[in-house]
Amino acid sequence: MHSIHARGNLMSVRLLLTEEAWAAMAPILTASKSRAGSPPALSDRLCMEAVLSRARTGTPWRDLPADFGHWDAVYNRFRRWERRGIWRRLWERLHTEACPLTRHLFLAATIVRAPQHAAGA
Repeated sequence: MHSIHARGNLMSVRLLLTEEAWAAMAPILTASKSRAGSPPALSDRLCMEAVLSRARTGTPWRDLPADFGHWDAVYNRFRRWERRGIWRRLWERLHTEACPLTRHLFLAATIVRAPQHAAGA
């Protein structure tokens, strides 16, 4: 379990990004985003951790751990990044640049099994 500090407190949720993986990913994410507007309260890293946590556990947005801040702030940023193509650009750049740790991380995070009843059984 990796830990980072959020708002001066040690987080109690399980984090997926190692310091090494985030160091490789952060500049690519920063280059993919717009610099317009004021900085959000939740860091890009914690937002990414929240999205990865949701992908790993299958939890609904409303049930994200409080360590990630307000669930709707994470959801709105996720949707905003989706509309602006940030996720697509990030994914493409991770595959074209020397970033093997993050490629492995994203592959592992996308393998989430649906419950049996999700298939309509």
